[in-house]
Amino acid sequence: MSVKPLKITELALRDAHQSLLATRMRLEHMTPIAQALDDIGYWSVEMWGGATFDTCVRFLNEDPWERVRTLKKLMPKTRFQMLLRGQNLVGYRHYADDVVDKFIDLSCAAGIDVFRVFDALNDLRNIKTSVDRIRKNGKHVQGAMCYTTSPMHDLAFFVDLALRLREMNVDSICIKDMAGLLSPALVGDLVAAIKEKVEVPIHLHSHTTSGYALMTLTKAIDAGVDAVDTAISPLSMGSSHSPTETIVSALKGTERDTGLDMNKLLKIARHFTEVRKEYSKVDTAFLGVDVNILVSQVPGGMISNLESQLKTQNALHRLPEVLEELPNCRKDMGYPPLVTPTSQIVGAQAVLNVLMGRYKIISRETRDLVEGRYGRLPGPVAPELLARVVGDREVITVRPADLIEPEWDKFKEDTKEKTSIDEDVMVFALFPQVADDYLKKRGTPPE
Repeated sequence: MSVKPLKITELALRDAHQSLLATRMRLEHMTPIAQALDDIGYWSVEMWGGATFDTCVRFLNEDPWERVRTLKKLMPKTRFQMLLRGQNLVGYRHYADDVVDKFIDLSCAAGIDVFRVFDALNDLRNIKTSVDRIRKNGKHVQGAMCYTTSPMHDLAFFVDLALRLREMNVDSICIKDMAGLLSPALVGDLVAAIKEKVEVPIHLHSHTTSGYALMTLTKAIDAGVDAVDTAISPLSMGSSHSPTETIVSALKGTERDTGLDMNKLLKIARHFTEVRKEYSKVDTAFLGVDVNILVSQVPGGMISNLESQLKTQNALHRLPEVLEELPNCRKDMGYPPLVTPTSQIVGAQAVLNVLMGRYKIISRETRDLVEGRYGRLPGPVAPELLARVVGDREVITVRPADLIEPEWDKFKEDTKEKTSIDEDVMVFALFPQVADDYLKKRGTPPE
């Protein structure tokens, strides 16, 4: 029997608690189990990026950079992985290239080994600066494609995207199924088609929101996928991911045996079972399966945002209309994948359309998206919406960051009375509204 062990990326320290516990897990609940995690033999542990940086600064009063350094001392054998939104970094707008370069340099110095880089529109121009800088630092670049379904997103689209990622010299490619839409019927063909065209390892990330994920992972493993993302069982399922122990146990004794020790995993599971109890106030109520996502493509977290917007307008009873309007909005805007920040943009516009009439009010973010300020949309914009937003002007066709002047020196100058530490300057660059308050509460950083 030929042996090709499946590699595992553990998500307990980032996406699992981002999905279930509003990203609120504190460092104090990670350090006691860090050495045990280090002994497992994961391909990587995702522990940074996404919303963790924002949450550390905005809610936890923790130094995000110190989180990496502290855990790295306790986990020297394990690759540390982060999720990077390309030109958006871990913020919510495009930043100038010099800021992107500086952020990546600082992240590498802190201890990040693997960067999973994506763009919400799959516009690879928006990840090129990141990819080049990561490579310059000698770290692992994982180019991610945001999986979604639409008339624009077929198998040929994703195979072509994989080829273009490979041309950028990425070290591996991730199929990022952020909404759990990738079906077991399609994943085998997708993995096989990509592996036929590119020689780099293929990684699969799939949320359990729709109920597909365990079946999808199984089919992908049979098709030869090289690695998958999982979450230790107390932080799995619902809007999170498939349980690590289940995948490890299911493959034991097969040619894809992970080689991971179940007894060691159970120790980690016991720790996080107790930890989850500490976060009951922010723990999600969504623990099962949301089949609506298979029709609307609206994940559970996005629905809660829509509910909140409607409550402020005393219009919660109109949520069914918004859910019906949202796919129409997405079509009008050229079928963007629904992931940060496009999910918020499309969702907010759908609310405006229901409450005020279709495109009677167009949000600034919708205008930016239609004008090309976020990048190239997958499909054509509806003519009437394009005319309302752009009129006689031209849509932006250059890479959006080409329109942004260098920013880093200005950030340094603006904060020189507050800090001389580049890591702190970066906090001001990314989250200017909360950086002052964060710095006052945190005080002088540790040496």
